Order: sequence, then structure tokens, then C-alpha cells
Amino acid sequence: MNLPNKLTVFRIFLIPVFMLIIIFGGDAHTVAAGYTVYWSRVIAAIVFAIASATDWFDGHIARSRNMVTNFGKFADPLADKMLTMTAFIYLVDLKLAPAWVVAIIVCRELAVTGLRLILAENKGQVLAAKMPGKIKTTCQMLSIIFLLIGNFWYIGTILIYLALIFTIYSGYDYFHQSWGVFKGSM
Repeated sequence: MNLPNKLTVFRIFLIPVFMLIIIFGGDAHTVAAGYTVYWSRVIAAIVFAIASATDWFDGHIARSRNMVTNFGKFADPLADKMLTMTAFIYLVDLKLAPAWVVAIIVCRELAVTGLRLILAENKGQVLAAKMPGKIKTTCQMLSIIFLLIGNFWYIGTILIYLALIFTIYSGYDYFHQSWGVFKGSM
């Protein structure tokens, strides 16, 4: 297993670590000392930031050193989705993110993942991430970090709505450019 793939696996490993920190950190209703809640969210934000950074590093290393593998093509976007969707679900539970925004983000991610599968099956194509999708991912990851930290909720709120805009736009863009795969099947 090459280094980019190890980083992807490490990112997947950090998901349950992130979850446990959130779960055992409690919330303002179950923990008497608000500091425990605050610091557990800060630690969760740090773990999430480390996991998010591995996304950039594994892609950069894989492309620059020609270490792109089928496992990486499969696992890297899956790890990203698992990480961000887990965090968004917890943000809704903690009342830090609007459920309707997270629902749109989750639905788009599922739809684009399905589109990628259809394109790979029918045309042998890999639907590569484009700039709007990369901006979406960056906004999502940063919004999660800022919303968890709490003191910067306004930055996180702005970023989650930017992520929503890029989520919708990039989803539209992917489907618009790939609509031909559905011709004759409706």
C-alpha cells in the first residue's frame, strides 16, 4: 500500500475517533462544566482538521509522484464523504447546523456518487472533481471546523451556506455535463 492510500485509510480511521470525542464530550445539557463540552469540540475540530488535511496530502502526493491507484480512486472520495457526512450529522444533533442544509448536502453527495458509479459502469469514465466541487469540499470542511470551535460560529455559518451554494452548483454541473448517460433509459 502506497503513502497516499495509507493517508486515506488513516482518514477513515480518524472518523470513529472524531465520533468518540463528540459522543464522550457530551453537550451543554449532560455535562455540568461547559468547558468539557467546549474542549471536546475543539479537540474534535482538530481531529477533523487533521483528517481533512490528509485529503489534500494524499491527492497531492498521488498525482505528483504518479501513485494513483484504483483503490485510491475508490477510497479517497468515499473517505471524504464518510468524514464530512459524519461531522454534518453530529453538527445537526448538536444544533450547530441547520438540518435542511445538511439534508441537501447529503442528497447531492449521494446523487453524484450514484452518477459516478453509472459513468464508471457504462462508459468506464471516472468523474473527476472540478474546481466548484473542490471549493465545495473546502467550504464544507472549514465550516465544520469553525462551527465546532464555537467562538467562530459566524465564520462557520457563512462557510456552510457557501458550501451549500457550491454543493448545488457543482451537483448541477456534474449532471448537466453527464446527462447523456441517461439518454434512452427513461
